[in-house]
Amino acid sequence: SSRVLFRREKDAETRKFIETAKACLKICRPYKVPLLINDRIDVALASDADGVHVGQSDMPARVARSLLGPDKVIGVSCKTVEQAHQAWLDGADYIGCGGVYPTSTKANNSTVGLDGLKTICLASKLPVVAIGGINASNAITVLGIGPPNLKGVAVVSTVFDRSSVVGETRKLHSMLTEAVLKAN
Repeated sequence: SSRVLFRREKDAETRKFIETAKACLKICRPYKVPLLINDRIDVALASDADGVHVGQSDMPARVARSLLGPDKVIGVSCKTVEQAHQAWLDGADYIGCGGVYPTSTKANNSTVGLDGLKTICLASKLPVVAIGGINASNAITVLGIGPPNLKGVAVVSTVFDRSSVVGETRKLHSMLTEAVLKAN
């Protein structure tokens, strides 16, 4: 099972964000866990992070690719088939599709639901990660919709809004690993 850490800082000053990203890398690298920076190509470059994840209102993936080069990972948030196709044309490595469910991490975020997620997976030439409102009670349902390019789920609140981040992460990882093993 693959794990990736995303660093998202909507209001952080650039210098502080870079320092935080470098500190995250010191933790991630020994475990071979890639660190992707949300929205901020400058921070990804300055910290030597493994890549970026951009939304539709951020720098286009093709520009991010030209700045970051061929070896960094680039993900793009998509809600439509057209956006997914553009992400592929622009040289993205994967799509983050959602919100699948309502989420508290992004204001006024419309949802695509399981049907929208499946539609984008079936239309996409790229691997897809489901994002938005995913937790321990619905993650297996999301992964069970079927398309082979649906490669995972992203979680935020289900882990970080708990008293033990480590405990919740281990519990969710164990549950998902068991579900994948049963499916195969």
